[in-house]
Amino acid sequence: MRRRQPPALPPVPFSPGAARAHRAGLGLTPDQVVGGMAAHGVRLLPTHVLAWESGELRPTEEEFIALARALWCPAVQLMGTRPTRLRDFRVARELHQDAAARRIGVALRRYQDAELTGRWDGDEAQTHALAQVLGLRLRELVDVTGRREELDRCLRQCVDGRWQAHVRAVARIVPVHEDDLAAVLTALQQENQVSSHWGSGSWGSPAAAAPDPVREQPLAERFWELLGRRRTDIPV
Repeated sequence: MRRRQPPALPPVPFSPGAARAHRAGLGLTPDQVVGGMAAHGVRLLPTHVLAWESGELRPTEEEFIALARALWCPAVQLMGTRPTRLRDFRVARELHQDAAARRIGVALRRYQDAELTGRWDGDEAQTHALAQVLGLRLRELVDVTGRREELDRCLRQCVDGRWQAHVRAVARIVPVHEDDLAAVLTALQQENQVSSHWGSGSWGSPAAAAPDPVREQPLAERFWELLGRRRTDIPV
């Protein structure tokens, strides 16, 4: 029975124009570029460089990293866009999967599964390391780990009940100091309770006043806004 192959990841984002511009800016020939790539363990022909620059071919992950190093530019500049997937953030840091997994402190297979599925199940310390190693902002971290809906659910539970019972669950998704989360969740719950109280009033009560823009925000957006006012070691 033939073994089923796992689905392949989409290609790394790549901008032919950016690659061409960086090579021209350095005054390098395609031969010199492949010479530089060979120093990083990737051996190709100059025609590959020209095919990438014309858009005819796309470099593999290993070729992409070697090309960025040969062109002396941050890998993200060759993408032509901001990374949106876990794998793309890793490649933007010029890391291979085994190196990323080792720095984060998880097994290689577990990290590979996260890139393939877009789901992350690491604990708070591992999630914090993931953000630091891949240079993720907190919002980006939640998106690329597939935890946006989980965060929304936790925040709703926090404002509807006792936030103290859910702070560890939120910290597992958004790995910042619990003192910062406590301050943010307290404010979020208080705002929600005030809003609910006003909403029960009659005509002529504060509920009839013009809507407060703060209370009109989605819960998660208000959470990020409040957290952004705190001094966290990972940018929001």
